[in-house]
Amino acid sequence: KNALDWLVASLEFPSKPVALINTSPRATHAQASLITTLETMSARIVTEASITLPLLGTTLGADDIVATPALAAPLRDAITAFVRAIRA
Repeated sequence: KNALDWLVASLEFPSKPVALINTSPRATHAQASLITTLETMSARIVTEASITLPLLGTTLGADDIVATPALAAPLRDAITAFVRAIRA
């Protein structure tokens, strides 16, 4: 939230692509609120790059996530989509 407070008056932030990675499937209300806030700030939400990874209650580190196909594949696809959006 503090980062958003700093960006709210920024001239550089509007229209910037933003991808959201939610690690808690139960946080749908928080995710929706964040999207609303970012849209109000004129961010460009890249929907195809915004995903939920079910990490709640795990202690998985980066290496574990990469080694788990069910987590690594959607994350890789989201990053690829985000790169495409940035380049567009």
